[in-house]
Amino acid sequence: MTDPRVARFSALLAQQPDNELFRFSLAQALEATGQTDEAESHYRACVEARADWMLPRILLGKLLLHTQRPDQAKPLLQEALQLAIAQDHDDPREELESMLDSLD
Repeated sequence: MTDPRVARFSALLAQQPDNELFRFSLAQALEATGQTDEAESHYRACVEARADWMLPRILLGKLLLHTQRPDQAKPLLQEALQLAIAQDHDDPREELESMLDSLD
């Protein structure tokens, strides 16, 4: 049985394939249901879509860490940290600094 959130955002994205927010929400729903490969591809599309979008970089980085790929996660987390600093997001900045420190 398909998760209702996955079904909802899949349908919305099918109607509006260029809608980045629908894609991002689908990625989150897929990740929440353990469909990490599918979630990863949608997070990557969000990262590619907007150079200034911090949150998909954070969540993709965390997903990559969770799936034992720290070498792939680190550059994304570093990009997210630069965005957090530039956009004055203190809480994400602190979290990202902590994550990156643990990778060194």
